[in-house]
Amino acid sequence: MGTCALVGAVDFNAEHFKAMDAAGAFDFVIAVDAGFASLEAIGREADMAIGDFDSLGYVPRCRRVSRHPVKKDKSDMELAMEKAVFWDNQELFVYGALAKRLDHTIANLQLFARYSERGIYVTGVGDDFAVRCVTGPDVFELPEGLDTGVVSVFSANDTARGVIERGLEYSLDDEPLSNRTSLGLSNELTGKPAAVSVEEGTLYVFYPLAAVQDVVVTQDDSAPLPSTV
Repeated sequence: MGTCALVGAVDFNAEHFKAMDAAGAFDFVIAVDAGFASLEAIGREADMAIGDFDSLGYVPRCRRVSRHPVKKDKSDMELAMEKAVFWDNQELFVYGALAKRLDHTIANLQLFARYSERGIYVTGVGDDFAVRCVTGPDVFELPEGLDTGVVSVFSANDTARGVIERGLEYSLDDEPLSNRTSLGLSNELTGKPAAVSVEEGTLYVFYPLAAVQDVVVTQDDSAPLPSTV
């Protein structure tokens, strides 16, 4: 099982990508349409380029190129995520997918949830934040040492059940969380070990970008979910 970075067309966090890449975090890198230019700008060759290339403006030269028509039923990012999972990558880091057009951002978040529900770990990387999808039963642990920062948790489903937030300023204790509420917005790290868990459903967990390289993720259906502090 591998780890794949997908680089989309907007607001590429090049510094974070380079740090992760230098640490050997990525087994495979896919340029999604104009994400090819973002990678080219930092001198990183993509293992594959995929898309209709309307944003890029030309068909790139790459080790592998998968060109698709502009008129299609799937976004370039969806096609890229399909390919990444087909090649047996269990963890995806998605860059250039969470800014500019809100409709594209929502579409990408929906894709994150879809693949999380298939057992794939998906992390979207923004400029100073990351978002991880967590599908129950699962526990998402943030690293110790993050003394400050905002963590927001939202349901990707009508209702996520058995939601627990531990080690944050405000706790949830085995509660349902609807996707028709602002509950879960702007919780705060306290310097204590923090975790978010869910028994049933999928959560979006937004957290400080500094945590991405150190986050510990566990997925064990037999493991008990943590209680609140």
